[in-house]
Amino acid sequence: MQASVIGYPRIGKYRELKFWTEDYFHGKISEHQLKENAKKLRSEQWEVQSGYGIDLIPSNDFSFYDGMLDTAVLLGAIPRRYRDLHLNELDTYFAMARGYQGGNGDVKALSMRKWFNTNYHYIVPELDDQIEIRLSGNKPFDEFLEAKEQGIQTKPVVIGPFTFLKLAKYKGKKQLHDYVDVTVRAYVQLIRQLGDLGADWLQLDEPILVTDLTHADITLFTQIYTALLEQKGELKILLQTYFGDIRDCYTDVTALALDGIGLDFVEGRESFSLVQRYGFPKDKLLFAGVVNGKNIWRNDYGKTLQTLRDLQKSALQIVISTSCSLLHVPYTVQSEEQLDESIRSAFAFAEEKLEELSELKALVDDNASERSPKIITNAQVQGTARHKSEPSVQQRIDGLTDADFTRSPAFAERAALQKAALQLPLLPTTTIGSFPQTQAVKSNRSKYKKGEITAAQYEENLRSMIKNCISLQEKLGLDVLVHGEFERNDMVEYFGEKLSGFLFTKQAWVQSYGTRCVKPPIIWGDVKRSSPISVEISQYAQSLTDKPVKGMLTGPVTILNWSFPREDISSKEMALQIALAIRDEVLDLEAAGLRIIQVDEAALKEKLPLRKSDWHTEYLDWAIPAFRLVHSGVKASTQIHTHMCYSEFQEILGDIDAMDADVISFEASRSNLSIVDAIIQSGFKTAVGPGVYDIHSPRIPAKEEMAASIQSMLQKISPEKLWLNPDCGLKTRGEAETLASLKHLVEAASQVRGQL
Repeated sequence: MQASVIGYPRIGKYRELKFWTEDYFHGKISEHQLKENAKKLRSEQWEVQSGYGIDLIPSNDFSFYDGMLDTAVLLGAIPRRYRDLHLNELDTYFAMARGYQGGNGDVKALSMRKWFNTNYHYIVPELDDQIEIRLSGNKPFDEFLEAKEQGIQTKPVVIGPFTFLKLAKYKGKKQLHDYVDVTVRAYVQLIRQLGDLGADWLQLDEPILVTDLTHADITLFTQIYTALLEQKGELKILLQTYFGDIRDCYTDVTALALDGIGLDFVEGRESFSLVQRYGFPKDKLLFAGVVNGKNIWRNDYGKTLQTLRDLQKSALQIVISTSCSLLHVPYTVQSEEQLDESIRSAFAFAEEKLEELSELKALVDDNASERSPKIITNAQVQGTARHKSEPSVQQRIDGLTDADFTRSPAFAERAALQKAALQLPLLPTTTIGSFPQTQAVKSNRSKYKKGEITAAQYEENLRSMIKNCISLQEKLGLDVLVHGEFERNDMVEYFGEKLSGFLFTKQAWVQSYGTRCVKPPIIWGDVKRSSPISVEISQYAQSLTDKPVKGMLTGPVTILNWSFPREDISSKEMALQIALAIRDEVLDLEAAGLRIIQVDEAALKEKLPLRKSDWHTEYLDWAIPAFRLVHSGVKASTQIHTHMCYSEFQEILGDIDAMDADVISFEASRSNLSIVDAIIQSGFKTAVGPGVYDIHSPRIPAKEEMAASIQSMLQKISPEKLWLNPDCGLKTRGEAETLASLKHLVEAASQVRGQL
């Protein structure tokens, strides 16, 4: 038995890569120093995996920003506007990821989307008629040789050609089929060059295969891989899938001249039955993804070993593997010394999953029985009660009725009442919620945690920041204000800390995109709210101004999706528990005088099943009601907002409308407002705030640029239903760029109002 890892976290145990990269952005370190630091980090991570006896260690899974962007650059898919900046190779790469504004020009970043059903974001490749696909970069070769120099034979990893072409955006007359032949040629050259360098395996990631595929899709996939494999030479090709099963194309995949096929036996509901039903080719290795790459609970060795033994009846040659890249879990439980050992023993982060692979491999080789010490120890961990139950929470859920999920009166009547109560101008301007987390903000929080200032001093500093933020927004001329969220470390972690049922870590960071990392809380027991969370601060902020200040909350589905969930109860039950807690907060905010309350569901689409047949039965049928439960008890005159992040919503707009919010804001700037057409076609009743500018880029859009975007929206959206806002929160941006961008937003709004 051999062990394989699909991919490994790349930000560093303590987010080193994040800080190095940001230092490079700010000119604090050179390009050479950044690359040397990254090289050392890669070396350390290969050594860790080698130390656990992993046989097939990935290389080229490292990235300064995103693997899909790396693949685009590798294939020469760099749009002309970025080449015309005449920057060096690394800065051109970052311009594609973040945008660029400087002496060489002014360009927006490429679009960004969620990576399948995860909280990781990928950069969308853009192919126009001027793009010439060809092997253009050296990254996979350089990193393979780096590892080889330290005596480690790695398995290079590259996004596969089919997934790359399916996820790319086509901007000219040429469409996907026009790029097939040149893409195949580029991958053939990649294969040959890796073979010449001495690689044994190449892993081609094709997660798109676990989604709904048409007959035309399968034909195209088969065409690509048939052509590719005819010229692969001696290099072994592993086609790796994850996040589900390949029920639409299993027999097509197994019929190809591949050397290995990676299947997910964690999220792949039908993976096991597919192998049993159709068998598995004797001339291929089955890479069995049985160690969960997305959750953080210890593997159940008894169940996993039974799965592997059953698979061995159908597949003679098995490699034990992670279910997906370990990019989606933190580095190591060893960093969480503050947690009791009885708690830590329940968890397996990336390094612990390496240990699990190693131990499972040995247990299979030894044909271990249930009396094996490692199996006994693992069974004891599995048998330990992990979760704390709260009978009162279950009683509330059992007592829910249909009325608890329905808001009255209907939307149109509420809209009229809110218009009269709020007296907002046409095209009201606002922000999504957070303001920049300056050094002063971070210092205030850090000093309080370290005991260097008292609770009273912390609160005094906090109130001063809120007062300044309200004053600043009034000077800018924004219509609906926010308090800035200076007390919050993260939109999910902050609320989790105030609710029972959550555990928190110190270093369990996970990459969300680029240099943005999050530290998901762990749902450890039943969730409930014991006391108000944001009411006092929100009430204080509202007392500072006559303009409406939004109460800012995170929605139940997002809190669930951005936490590590329990495995002993359903997602629906966890969502309803959290929804009841947030409902209590909503009603208290309303009672405190807040006239607008925003309940962010940034991650609503994130966990939408990858197959449409499962959308409602497995997700939307409880996710949408969970949101309605949060706000169904408020007055008709209280305006409920929600916000959603980088996702493609077009196909579920009807379900989003059924959330019955009064206003929804969402990302639109990077996608050039493409969702606006879908909103009109769907008959969307909710008022909307498509993001006027991209906050994930440091560039400052001009007033004229924003005014043009607003005019474009108004061609399709009634001014009575249009709100103007950035596309996401501002916590990651600098103060100067934030103020300049918001100033331009207000000026653009004023200009367009004048024209109306």
